[in-house]
Amino acid sequence: MNFRVYRDDRGIPHLRAESAAELARAQGWNAATDRAWQIDVERHRSQGTSASFLGAAAAGWDAFARRSLIDDTARRCYLSLDEATAAWVGHYVDGVNAGMAEGARRDPRFAETGLRPRPWEPWVPLGIWLSTHILFAGFPTKIWREEVARALGDEAVGLFSTEGANGSGSNGWLVGADRTAHGAPLIAGDPHRPVEDPGVYQQIRLACDEFDVVGLAVPGVPGIAHFGHAGGVAWAITNAMADYQDLYRERLRERPDGGLEALGPEGWRPARARTETVEVAGGAPVDVEVIETDRGPVVSGGRGDAEVLSLRTPPRVTAELGFAALPALLRARTVGDVDRALDGWAEPVNVVLAADTEGGLLHRVAGRVPHRDRENLLRTVPAWESRYAWRGWRPPPRAAVGAVAVMANERGLAEPLGVEFAAPHRAARIRELLYGRRAWTAEGMAAVHMDTRIASARPLLALLAGLEGLSPAAAALRDRLAGWDLRMDAESADAARYADVRSAVVLRIAAHPVFRGLAEAVAGGTWPDELRPWTAFVPRVAFALEGLLGSPALPRADLTEAVREALEDVAKDRAGRPDDVWGDRHRLTPWRALPGGAHEAPPEGGWPGLPGDHDCVLATTSVPGVTDTSWRGPAARYVWDLSRRDNSLWIVPLGASGVPGDPHRRDQLPLWLSGELAPVVTDWNKLTEETPNDVR
Repeated sequence: MNFRVYRDDRGIPHLRAESAAELARAQGWNAATDRAWQIDVERHRSQGTSASFLGAAAAGWDAFARRSLIDDTARRCYLSLDEATAAWVGHYVDGVNAGMAEGARRDPRFAETGLRPRPWEPWVPLGIWLSTHILFAGFPTKIWREEVARALGDEAVGLFSTEGANGSGSNGWLVGADRTAHGAPLIAGDPHRPVEDPGVYQQIRLACDEFDVVGLAVPGVPGIAHFGHAGGVAWAITNAMADYQDLYRERLRERPDGGLEALGPEGWRPARARTETVEVAGGAPVDVEVIETDRGPVVSGGRGDAEVLSLRTPPRVTAELGFAALPALLRARTVGDVDRALDGWAEPVNVVLAADTEGGLLHRVAGRVPHRDRENLLRTVPAWESRYAWRGWRPPPRAAVGAVAVMANERGLAEPLGVEFAAPHRAARIRELLYGRRAWTAEGMAAVHMDTRIASARPLLALLAGLEGLSPAAAALRDRLAGWDLRMDAESADAARYADVRSAVVLRIAAHPVFRGLAEAVAGGTWPDELRPWTAFVPRVAFALEGLLGSPALPRADLTEAVREALEDVAKDRAGRPDDVWGDRHRLTPWRALPGGAHEAPPEGGWPGLPGDHDCVLATTSVPGVTDTSWRGPAARYVWDLSRRDNSLWIVPLGASGVPGDPHRRDQLPLWLSGELAPVVTDWNKLTEETPNDVR
């Protein structure tokens, strides 16, 4: 073996090799031995074959993956890589294949499901990346807006515009040298995604003769794409909320020979069609017709429908995903190197912050966004009209960096590239906190990561404060909430009462007659199940509540009455009952591929209660009116210190290992829950080298 594996006290892998090629093999091998189940599940998801061992619950995703041509797009993108990058990805895949058998032996879920790993094709890492991010830009929102326009009129298309149930939540910030204790920049943040078990981010160190980088890798994908510290330079990203995927309304017709044609700007053109079979463990196989027009693969509807929807994405159009940026980032020494590496990035579109020890600072968007008609960004558009064709690429915006720079999915740097952004509360709160202190240290950043103030509560609280003629219990609850500190702390009874009233208001607004047609239309829609979260009506009302409370769409008297009824009902329901607190109900519910499996039990005592809420800096998302449990939150936290890398800190929700029974599978959960951060250890003398017998 031509590489070495070291671990710190939390089992985080530090990989060392002489060459970048051998280090790529080491990273693939480590992913296979530490995360075999996770990465092979992701491989099957990208190829649309996960139902073959996970059962019927996975068949919907598999059908979507087949129809959207994820695996075929990954293969195309791999074949278009430059020779050096293709070889580097190939070395990683070689490492995966070398370690997968041992990784499968370590993980009992392979035997439990009968899954037998087989060799990876060299484009699998690109498929995993595409599968992970294909819904990242939320293209199904365009289906939702179409339904809003049909039910309420074109002028209402933006009525529910806000951060949605599958939207944002990530934070990142840079504090310049003048405001830090050690006289060098700090970069910190926390990517918010669905929390998965095992986690979507892996803490890792990659060191060879050319570079030495610590960061957060995506298991199954080589390099460190999003969050890294190379000693002299560090970088981080958040979702730019850009719109770079389009849905085209397509008309199909069948030819006499059984083939298909699609109507485009130049008339009827051949559409490629074939039937694939999704195998389902314990159930009947499912046939899926895969159709692709000149715009892209058909993701909703099929042969015989009056219209179908095709999906157009930059990687499918150009056969470029931007993977050449990954080895370039590992070799970066300055902000200029990071900037040049990201010039070739494609998907997803991100806002980037970077800093180096030479005084360089960077704040830019990276990724590929097409030039096209504004209507493409808002709704589905007719494929047969040339007006809606793509016309080149938008230049990525960039901005100068002052004393502080913040990225939190809000309108700002990326505004020209999108339609819906996160509410401004998180970004404003982070700036307020950062400007409230000088001489920041890495340890001090936990106060920002864990902030639970929810400014979006103010409009509802203002309506409550104006209510009169209430019952004594409702008046007491109104007055109690008037004195609440707006903090969604896990131990707060007032936060729980606010959440009760909010959910009750959401349900009453959702039931208002003005929205009946819209609610019925989306409930009866025929879209694939994988797209339905974007059209679920109550969650749409919940996440748009702040705007709806001030909207003329609802008569003011009706809105006031809905709030009154909600307050009275909550007060009555709570009468004589002991107060629970927010954390009693706002519990972590990680996504697991095999939730009912024998080796997927939650921690002893169950999954913990959480502070925060979707509009807090600590964005632990639930769905008011549907559930208070949290399925989305900080998938990692990090602080990169440019004064000395060993001052840097990080944490993930669970642990370094993905193997059931491993002591490091969930050992970071208590620290993550409390807001503590673990030190980044880079002194090789403080690490433990695995002996050949230990290296699996």
